[in-house]
Amino acid sequence: MLTTDSDASKHLLTDAEVLPKQKRKFRWTVEDNDSPIEIYNATLYLSVMVFGILGAARGLDEGNIGSNISLPSFRERFGFNDPNKSENDLANLKSNIASMVQLGCVGGALLAVFTVDRLGRVNALRQVCVLWAVGVIIQLTSAQVGQLYAGRIIEGLAIGQTTTIGPTYLAEVAPKLIRGLCGCIFAGAVYLGVMLLCFANYGTALHISDSSQKQWIIPTSLKIIFAGGILIMTFLFCVESPRWLMKVGKEDKAAEALCKLRKLPASHPLIVGEINDINEQLLMENQAQAGNSFMNIVKEFIRVKANRYRLLVIAIPAQLLGQWSGSNAVTIYAPELFGVIGVKGVETLKMTAIAGVVKFISAYLGAFFIIDALGRKTSMYVGITLQFVCELYYAIFMNVVPEIHDSLKGSKKRASQGAVAAIFLSGTGWVIGFNALQYLMGSEIFPLKIRSIANSLVMVLHFANQYGNSKALPDMMIAMKPYGAFYFFSAVLAFSLFWVWFFVPEVAGRSLESIDDIFNLPWHQIGRHGPRLCPDHSELSKIHYSNGEVSYEEKGGSEHMVEDVNHSQREEDESIKDHKKDEEMA
Repeated sequence: MLTTDSDASKHLLTDAEVLPKQKRKFRWTVEDNDSPIEIYNATLYLSVMVFGILGAARGLDEGNIGSNISLPSFRERFGFNDPNKSENDLANLKSNIASMVQLGCVGGALLAVFTVDRLGRVNALRQVCVLWAVGVIIQLTSAQVGQLYAGRIIEGLAIGQTTTIGPTYLAEVAPKLIRGLCGCIFAGAVYLGVMLLCFANYGTALHISDSSQKQWIIPTSLKIIFAGGILIMTFLFCVESPRWLMKVGKEDKAAEALCKLRKLPASHPLIVGEINDINEQLLMENQAQAGNSFMNIVKEFIRVKANRYRLLVIAIPAQLLGQWSGSNAVTIYAPELFGVIGVKGVETLKMTAIAGVVKFISAYLGAFFIIDALGRKTSMYVGITLQFVCELYYAIFMNVVPEIHDSLKGSKKRASQGAVAAIFLSGTGWVIGFNALQYLMGSEIFPLKIRSIANSLVMVLHFANQYGNSKALPDMMIAMKPYGAFYFFSAVLAFSLFWVWFFVPEVAGRSLESIDDIFNLPWHQIGRHGPRLCPDHSELSKIHYSNGEVSYEEKGGSEHMVEDVNHSQREEDESIKDHKKDEEMA
C-alpha cells in the first residue's frame, strides 16, 4: 500500500481504482509508459477528429478563392473582364473578394469570446456549422459582386470562430504527451481543405466549359458538405470539454466526460489527479481574479505580469510574424506566383493543387514526428529556417530573372524550376513552423479562466493581420515588385528565429495546469531556461503507471509504490468469492 506523508496523496491513490496494464491492440498507438493504455481510445480520437477537421473550414476557402479568381467563368461573372477597369481597379477587386472572409473572421473571432464560453465547446461548434453553410449558400446564388461579398463575410463569421473553438477544445481534452499532435490535427486540416479545393477547381477547369458557372459553383459546394458532415458528427462522437464543465460549475458532468475521454473509472488515480489539478488552478484563478465579467478578465491581461508576457511577447508576435512571413502570399496567390515564373494556364491550378498536397503531407508528418517528439521550439526552428531559405531563393531568382517567359534556357531554366520547388518547400516550412504553433501555443499557454477569451482576442489580431496582408499584397507586388516583397518576408523570418530562441518557452509534455509556473519567472529567463527552472509539479505528473503498478512521486523525488495491481485485483476477486460463500453458508 501507499506510504507517504501527504494526506492528499494518500487519498488520491488509496481510494483509487487501478486497472491492470493491457496489451496494445494497434501498432500506431502512442508509447506512454506513465499512463494506462486506456487513455488512448476511440472516444478520444473521434472527438479529436471532429474538432480537428474543423480546421479545413479555413483551408477550403483559401484553396477555393485563389483558384476561383483564375477561372474564366468566375472572372466573367464578377467583373474581372471589364475593359474599363484599370490595373489598380482589378487589384482592388481581387483583394476585396479574397479578403472579405478575413474581414468576417475578425468579427467571428470576437463572437467566439462569448459563444465558446457561454454555449460550451460542442454547441459552439454546431452553431458555426449552420452559419458556415448559410454563408456558402449566399455565395453560390450570387449574381453580383455585392452578394458575393456578403456571403463571404458571413462565411468569415463562422471561420473566425473555428480558430478559437478547435484549438481550445483539443488542448483541453488531449493527454499531455499528444497535445501537440491533437492540436496539429486542426492545423493540418487547413491544408486538407486547401488540397481538396485546389484539385476540385483543377478538375472543373479541365472538364467544364469556361462559359459555365458550374466551373466555380461545384467546387465551392464542397464547403456545404463539410459543414453538414461535421454538424452530424458532433451529435454522434463528441464529448464536451471537462475543463469547460468544471469552469461553469458542473463538476459531476466534468468527471463523467473525463472518464469517457480517458476510458477510466472515476476513482482511477489519473482521473482523480487531473480533476484535482483543474480544481486547484480554478481556485487559484478565482482567488486572484475580481470577477468573471468580460472586462475583469480583460483587466487580467494588463494587471498580471505573466499574462502580459503571454499576450504581448508570445501570442501577438506569433500572429504578426507568422502573417507577414509570406505564407499568405504563397497560399492565396499561388496560381499567379506560378504564372510569374513561367507556369501558364490550367497548369497553374495543377501546380497549386500539388502545393496543397505537399503542405497537407508535411503538416501531418510534423504532427506525428516533430511537434511532440522533438518539441515546439525545434519544430519552429526547422520550419522557419526552411521557409526563410526558400523565400530568400525566390526573391533572388525574381531579382536576377525579372522577365519570365517560356523560352528560358540553360541556367535560367533550371533556376526557374528551383523557384517552383522553393514555393513547395516554403509551404512545408510554414506548416511545420508558424502554422502549427500559432494555433497550438495560444491554446496551451493561457490559464483556463481566460483561455477561450485570450484565444479569441489573439485570433482577432490574426485575422485583422491576414485581412491587411491580403489587401496589401497586390499593391506590394506592384510597388515593391515580387522580389522586393519576398525580401521583406525573408527579413521577417530571420527575426523570427531570434524571437523563438529568446522568448518562446518549451511546453511539450507538460500538463496544461503546470505551464503557469514557467511564466512566473523573470521575463529574460522564460524562453531560454523556463522548463529547466520550473519542472512539471502538477499532481498528474507525480502519478506514474507502469508494468501494472501505480506510483506517486513526492516533491523530494522519492516514489512510494502501490502494491501490484494484478495482485491487488486477485485479492479483491478472492475476497468477493469468500464473501459469497459465507452468504451461501448462512
